[in-house]
Amino acid sequence: MASEERFGYEWEKYAEMDPIYEEQFRNWTNLTPETVAGKDILDAGCGMGRNSYWPLSWGAKSVTGIDNDDRTLASAKKTLAEFPNATVTRCDISNIPWENQFDIVMCIGVLHHLRNPELALKNFSQALRPDGRLVIWVYSYEGNEWIVRLVDPVRKAITSKLPLSVVHLLAYFCSIPLYLFVKLFRGPSPYLKQLSTFRFHHTHSIVFDQLIPSVANYWRHDEVFSLAQSAGVKNISVELTKSGTGWILTGTK
Repeated sequence: MASEERFGYEWEKYAEMDPIYEEQFRNWTNLTPETVAGKDILDAGCGMGRNSYWPLSWGAKSVTGIDNDDRTLASAKKTLAEFPNATVTRCDISNIPWENQFDIVMCIGVLHHLRNPELALKNFSQALRPDGRLVIWVYSYEGNEWIVRLVDPVRKAITSKLPLSVVHLLAYFCSIPLYLFVKLFRGPSPYLKQLSTFRFHHTHSIVFDQLIPSVANYWRHDEVFSLAQSAGVKNISVELTKSGTGWILTGTK
């Protein structure tokens, strides 16, 4: 089963908006109400629309969300239904049709799941206007060493191959002790401290999300920089998020 189909199952099941998503969006990007106001934005791999929601609510001129699964698109359309300047359409990131169209292209939590991330970055650059801005969030190796060591081998060998209903059930057995641990200790890492504020439903969705993809890369700083450089991205900046579990890559075409 392709990754977009597996994530389609997730975004159909976890389509509820949560106010905590705004804090997550701010952590995953360096975008602000000031930087998105009046801008045309492409959300590449929009999922259920939760990341498109905040630029729209902050005054973006338009947001176009793209994804490649009917269930995902249906959830995104529902999430963004209140915004007449939101467009949700089916499109493969490996074959983006736009050129010189957007002020900002953002791709949050998607690039590390692609088999050809360099091609995706080239397509994002193509879609940007000459002075446009690229904003990417990806998993970092730094801060996620325990996931790479303990969870990722299980995902690769077992859970990425199991039926999604089975993985969804198995995720409960990991989510319950994790939820109790973070509620009790409120840490110790910044990310686990943040996780301690989440509802169980949200914690379970995160665990499930970690177990289902067929591709998941945890990149070091130099790997992210080199990837952007090889794709022709200019003015590259790679910085660690406040939670310490991801890289924010920014650049221009």
